[in-house]
Amino acid sequence: GQERPGILDPHGQIRDLSQHIADLSGDALLPAALDKLRALDINQLPRVEGQPRLGPCVGHIGKFICIGLNYADHAAETGAAIPSEPVVFNKWTSAVVGPNDEVQIPRDSLKTDWEVELGVIIGQGGRYI
Repeated sequence: GQERPGILDPHGQIRDLSQHIADLSGDALLPAALDKLRALDINQLPRVEGQPRLGPCVGHIGKFICIGLNYADHAAETGAAIPSEPVVFNKWTSAVVGPNDEVQIPRDSLKTDWEVELGVIIGQGGRYI
């Protein structure tokens, strides 16, 4: 009844990673932890049966920072001028859903838009990245 971390094996079967990591987040995304996951024999992990819900690809997201109008075609399709500097904004982390989850549209929404060209996970602390 709760989400668990998983991985797809070479045959497209979902395998349970919960004996090795608690979640695909935080310390599990650090280079040393990812090296340990790479060393696992995926075919020896327990297979997940049935058609489970797939959650978001990572959990416990700290910040969700977005860059808008970051290429000329995007500015043109919105009718906006090309900005002299990047348009930086953030989204609520509750906006992150699994690949087949229903997207909640706010009541009285007149226009809903979505897109992503690149998602970056920064696995270590830093400043001015």
